[in-house]
Amino acid sequence: MGRRNRKGDPVHGWFIVDKPEGVTSTRTVAILKRLSNAQKAGHGGTLDPLATGILPIAMGEATKTLPYVVDNTKEYEFTVRWGVSTSTDDREGEVVETSDNRPDRAMIECAIPSFMGVIEQVPPAFSAIKVAGKRAYDLARKGEEVVLAAREIKIHDLSLVEIIDDDHAVFRVVSGAGAYMRSLARDLSVALGTVGHLIKLRRTRVGPFSLDTSISLDELQGFGHIAAVLECLLPIETALDDIPALALTGTEANQLRHGQSVSLLRKGDLERVATLGKGDTVLATDRGKPVALTEYYAGEVRPFRVLNL
Repeated sequence: MGRRNRKGDPVHGWFIVDKPEGVTSTRTVAILKRLSNAQKAGHGGTLDPLATGILPIAMGEATKTLPYVVDNTKEYEFTVRWGVSTSTDDREGEVVETSDNRPDRAMIECAIPSFMGVIEQVPPAFSAIKVAGKRAYDLARKGEEVVLAAREIKIHDLSLVEIIDDDHAVFRVVSGAGAYMRSLARDLSVALGTVGHLIKLRRTRVGPFSLDTSISLDELQGFGHIAAVLECLLPIETALDDIPALALTGTEANQLRHGQSVSLLRKGDLERVATLGKGDTVLATDRGKPVALTEYYAGEVRPFRVLNL
């Protein structure tokens, strides 16, 4: 039998959505896929339904570049409520413990440095991490005990933005991949001699994508026709700003498209890769359009992700 055609159009690029509260990341992807009539889509880092903010959505061949977004730095603002811990470490869970202790500004600012740099963090029991092949949140919802191992994460910056009142404080965080803000709020509370949970979370940046380049889901849904939606699509290479680019000839680009390595013989090309090490990633382009993600090895580039555009 012949290969079944995908439904939809070959849409390639990024939608940077300002996700509203109450919608899952998976649902947001499905909405954008429908609005753009795209064949394929995926998101660059889950946001809980409670959270708002930047959700990069990759369309078509842009999905091949998702790791460069998911593994990038992220920026958040979150609000903690002191004195109450919950089963989910956010306001949607059941209360499991209370405390009369409330930290003041001096205590908070004294505790912050111990949560910066490379630290160990235990993810929330209600998370998408797999335990024996099952999602932790599925086990937790069934009332089963979920024990997750601590793992190393990196907090690049953590600062106190505002003390709203005795019970609430707002923080700004810049983190590496894999960090849970719910866990950070929980652990910070414990370090301050109380308990606490996250009541508000907004992601303001993911890698090169910020609120300045985003568009709300409501606005996208209000356009009413595909052409207007597609005007908000950003090029694939927008996610690859940190990767060195190398312009190739049409013949060389075709070699990469067929999985073949390309030797760099021109002086200009060799100068551009002079600072690269073995196995470093290079974005190969043809007339300004991305062709493939390649690895550099001793005077040549080898394709490992070909972009079929």
